[in-house]
Amino acid sequence: MKYTFTFVLIGLLFISPLFAQDEAIYPITKEEAEWKEQLSPEAYEVLRNKATERAFTGEYYDFYEKGGYHCLGCGAELFSSQHKYYSGCGWPSFYDLPKDAKIETKTDYSYGMVRTEVLCSQCGGHLGHVFNDSPYPTGTRYCINSVALEFRPKEKRPIW
Repeated sequence: MKYTFTFVLIGLLFISPLFAQDEAIYPITKEEAEWKEQLSPEAYEVLRNKATERAFTGEYYDFYEKGGYHCLGCGAELFSSQHKYYSGCGWPSFYDLPKDAKIETKTDYSYGMVRTEVLCSQCGGHLGHVFNDSPYPTGTRYCINSVALEFRPKEKRPIW
């Protein structure tokens, strides 16, 4: 038992740094108190602490109006309704990104899994994860927390 504990401890000391991720610097930064004031408690936990909303409960899970999905933290354009689809996973799903989407991805080693985390490239807000199991040609499923998003309807142009 003593040797097992020592082996695990040594393994953590030498292997953990391989999985450490540098803190990125984003164009939009705020103090934690500002984020807490701006966001609801649930949105704060998701965007700033990398939590996940419960499946099938989000506002945009079963929502299909035309428009864009923006970061609730900073307003950056993230996704388009043009690429949204029903995946059955319990969260809004997108199979592609708009041309100028403000998205970045990082490897996420939390909870004993290896996944790809999706972040807002402007404020660093956690949005969800991306998987390679979409039935669409991209094969990509961006599985995103509704509470991290703000929907903006597509502007209707007058018919002349």
